[in-house]
Amino acid sequence: MRITMFRKLMAGEFGQVRAEMIAHDHVLSSLGGRTADEALEAGLGAKEVWIAVCDAFEIPENRR
Repeated sequence: MRITMFRKLMAGEFGQVRAEMIAHDHVLSSLGGRTADEALEAGLGAKEVWIAVCDAFEIPENRR
């Protein structure tokens, strides 16, 4: 998955403004105590980060 797809999925799930806020501010323990943006900058795959966000926010399987 590309980062652009990650951003599109985030915006589709949370709305553009909230998606940006979550990616920038919400620390996820499953990403080593990093935010989604920090994890992506550190080189983690966009799909791995998306799954971590989905798990943290209990997004149903059919929307992952």
